[in-house]
Amino acid sequence: QVYVLFSEELKCWCRALVESVWCQADGYQLRCFLVDYAKYCSVASENIRVLAGAFAKIPHRAKQCRLHCTKPLTLHIDYCENTAKIGPAKRWDTAAIQHFRKLLE
Repeated sequence: QVYVLFSEELKCWCRALVESVWCQADGYQLRCFLVDYAKYCSVASENIRVLAGAFAKIPHRAKQCRLHCTKPLTLHIDYCENTAKIGPAKRWDTAAIQHFRKLLE
């Protein structure tokens, strides 16, 4: 279901899909994907609304996607043996993300 939320970063109301919800001391936080900006953001539950009517049927401008068969790698450094090897990682390194974005530009 598509919702609408107020993005502090963009200073406007945006359509979003909710990815996850977690509880904090001051209320609920939601991790959302902005379907028209291809960005992820976190927002408090009081800043999100149900999108009504024909606006919910407008096609998204952005789509979530992943690179097919591409797994993140990182450099594993062993200081005791003074070696470095490239191996699998759970997440992409910041440097790899920046390099990929530069390639896309």
